[in-house]
Amino acid sequence: MNKKSTLKENLIGYGFMSPALILLGIFLVIPVFMVVYYSFTDYYLLTPDQRQFVGLSNFVQLFKDPIFIKSIFNTLKFVVWIIPVQLGASLGLALIVNKARKGNIFFKVAFFAPVVMSLVVISILWLYLLNPNDGLINTLLMKIGIDAQPFLTSPKQAMYTIVFVSAWQGAGYQMLLLLGGMQNIPQDVYEAAELDGFNKFQQFIYITMPLLKPTALFVLLTTLISAFKLIVQPMVMTQGGPMNSTMTMVYYIYQTGFTDRMVGYSSSIALIFTTMIGMISIAQRRLMKEDN
Repeated sequence: MNKKSTLKENLIGYGFMSPALILLGIFLVIPVFMVVYYSFTDYYLLTPDQRQFVGLSNFVQLFKDPIFIKSIFNTLKFVVWIIPVQLGASLGLALIVNKARKGNIFFKVAFFAPVVMSLVVISILWLYLLNPNDGLINTLLMKIGIDAQPFLTSPKQAMYTIVFVSAWQGAGYQMLLLLGGMQNIPQDVYEAAELDGFNKFQQFIYITMPLLKPTALFVLLTTLISAFKLIVQPMVMTQGGPMNSTMTMVYYIYQTGFTDRMVGYSSSIALIFTTMIGMISIAQRRLMKEDN
């Protein structure tokens, strides 16, 4: 193949790629550069022509901002709790539907159904269920002799309630991934273990878990990154309250940028958040390479 034909094929290939590359540039590359630039300015949305370069003052102000500091701790608190709760639930669901039995298709659909539903719809649904006055959950609790709980109206309970709702919504997706990993484990391994006298629990500990490690690691890391981007549930269910107990970094970016219209300040938060996610992604790649 001569150089002219190779060049022609390359140009054709780039021609087919150009629409995707243009959209990528418009909706990803350019906004990233804009965020970096705006983070060093005092850009106010209603007076865009009056923005000025302020250097690192936005970042200095950020680390004196008690709401921003609290949003970091709230985000980390959500991540620390959602990982074991959601992964534990998804592993349990995968074990339930892994064995061939009647009704498995129904359970798979039922467990996965919340995943395809809108987060806004799910948040509104749980908002009614968790109503401290006449919600279904508190009605059931009082029927069995437990006092009504404040749930979303309590600074101590609000974040844990959002953790539960988020795990309930997302566990079905991780269940399918773990189920696929379980079904790829050869049955001969289990049969050999039974001949050696391994019970079901020992098979799970010494066979299922080690062979499921690559899938479990992928699920762990994707869940971790997704958890940092929490915004819909606190926005719909608590508006970041009570007392900023559910204010997350992404929600604070939205609030400062679109509600308070302080684009420069919100861009500095977004830049810090992006740096955090980038570091997690680098760690993810290293862990995946080590696992391989």
